[in-house]
Amino acid sequence: MTVIALLGAGKIGEALLSGLLKGGHAPGDLLFTERYEDRARELETRYPGMRAVTVEDAAKRADVLVVAVKPQDIEPVLAELAPLLGPSSLVVSLCAGLPTVLYERSLAEGVPVVRVMPNTPMLVGEAMSAISPGRYATAAHVAVVKELLSHVGQVVEVPEKQQDAVTALSGSGPAYFFYLVEAMIDAGILLGLPRALAGQLIIQSAVGAAKMLAEGEDHPVLLREAVTSPAGTTINGIRELEKHGVRAALLDAIEAARDRSVELGREHEH
Repeated sequence: MTVIALLGAGKIGEALLSGLLKGGHAPGDLLFTERYEDRARELETRYPGMRAVTVEDAAKRADVLVVAVKPQDIEPVLAELAPLLGPSSLVVSLCAGLPTVLYERSLAEGVPVVRVMPNTPMLVGEAMSAISPGRYATAAHVAVVKELLSHVGQVVEVPEKQQDAVTALSGSGPAYFFYLVEAMIDAGILLGLPRALAGQLIIQSAVGAAKMLAEGEDHPVLLREAVTSPAGTTINGIRELEKHGVRAALLDAIEAARDRSVELGREHEH
């Protein structure tokens, strides 16, 4: 079995480890690094057989190193990895905004790197992950990463130049849905419904709507039109959304998120 080491065991990292275990990977083949001792012990207790290791141990023992640290923490991690990795290792980056060239410039020549933009639904096995191979990554490397990520959701391959847009759309996307659901629950409270009931109504409506989108073939416009009767309640609500520029606000929000992703990458240019 391939030995996989996760550098940084936060929520996304733990979700990936959990998915790999459920997918049949042996605990002894999964390593992780964690700067906080309490967190390391917590994960070792929760997943018997899995062990916290140092970055050096991870680099020496693992075939695949998944980097899941915060983007601002990447420089010291790469400095530590640089003398330890060669072309036989595979580096998988889950760090938002960081291009493969950053890793290739910092590590030994020939080290294959695959960039991934996942999102938080990985926590429930429903991630949308977009992957892009770097200069030295082959089709075989891409296949390895697709297999790993398939245990926690869906995977698509995109050109790396599209990764900033992917980050804005699906990487940040769940937050936009949560924001809208929060506002709709508040609207239910404004109309006199108890918070728990308003939440139940909206959350199940969101789950059902998502399932219709995922399992059906109709365009979102057609699905919306099917709910929008002439002179009915829905069209009056949509008129207010258009009046307040909700569509334009979403376009601007996603564009702003894309711009920030670009900035994160540029912050590490030398």
